[in-house]
Amino acid sequence: MSDTVLSVRNISKSFGGIHAVNDVSFDVGKGEVLGLIGPNGSGKSTLFNCVLGQLPADAGEVQIHGQRVGQMRASRLNKLGVGRTFQQLSVFPQMSVLDNIILAGQEHHGSMASRLFGPSDAGLTAEADRMIQFFKLEHLRDEMAGSLSYGQQKLVDAAMAFMAGPSLVLLDEPAGGVNLTMLANLKDRLETYNREHGTTFVVIEHNMEFVMTLCTRIIVLAEGAIIAEGTPDEIRSNQQVIDAYLGG
Repeated sequence: MSDTVLSVRNISKSFGGIHAVNDVSFDVGKGEVLGLIGPNGSGKSTLFNCVLGQLPADAGEVQIHGQRVGQMRASRLNKLGVGRTFQQLSVFPQMSVLDNIILAGQEHHGSMASRLFGPSDAGLTAEADRMIQFFKLEHLRDEMAGSLSYGQQKLVDAAMAFMAGPSLVLLDEPAGGVNLTMLANLKDRLETYNREHGTTFVVIEHNMEFVMTLCTRIIVLAEGAIIAEGTPDEIRSNQQVIDAYLGG
């Protein structure tokens, strides 16, 4: 695939005798929105963690922008242009929305000296405000993150992931626990960001309506292996997927 952003080759991971991920390979191109679905226990999160080096794979390799990443530290992955949202929120509840987003940006900007001796916001307030505006969080800018609803915190979490202008973002169940209004807003923001910046997304999701309308291609995992791959329409009509996951 030309302009490949993420290349996963023959990744396997076992825990004892359980094959959580079994010889999984796929590529993701620039600007693509790939969905990764499957029943609970199918290996989605384990695969994500192997891709990001948070779990050592037993076999296989991962390349981002042609560079093998292995167990690269999160800070180095960030500098490669990788962002991630987590199934469990990563916001700091006792900090304001603005300060959460600034803190996320500090990982990617400047040197240690500039952080020690530069302005307390590392010069990131203006950029954080742009991200707050983009995710339509202006009315919550100065609120403590812990006082927000779960859905609002999800939007803050997304804004934090995009603060560094990543070229690749892995989103782990972004729709989980989010009400329909906020979910529509989140989907609109992701689509807009993808369209305006050409950012590549890989999305783990259980909400079928969300993933089928957001993603251009979908991979289905079952028991750690890929059982289907295709467009949303192809996946909807795939009998093996229906039997394994979507139901009759």
